Amino acid sequence: MKLSLPLAMLVALSFAPAARAAAEADYKAAYAAAEAAAKEAAGMRNQWTVTVSALTAARKAADGGDFDRAVAAAKEAEALAKASIFQATSEKEAWKTMEIR
Repeated sequence: MKLSLPLAMLVALSFAPAARAAAEADYKAAYAAAEAAAKEAAGMRNQWTVTVSALTAARKAADGGDFDRAVAAAKEAEALAKASIFQATSEKEAWKTMEIR
């Protein structure tokens, strides 16, 4: 599968380290965005299992008080969810070109 440049940049930026310590509010905002994207992917019937794992890791880190790790995991989950949405939309019609006629 060929990734587009904007998607590759989004994934790369999601792993960039934070310049300051994350607070609980940062985690909640990141988690809400990730959860919304994951729900959209699930609605398209294309939610990746690694997205669910990243959301679980974010929740566990936040429960332990490690908001830096929680924010990083939530951003990773959001990037994964957006990638699965991209995959679903790009392959919605692309499969027809692969069909044997």
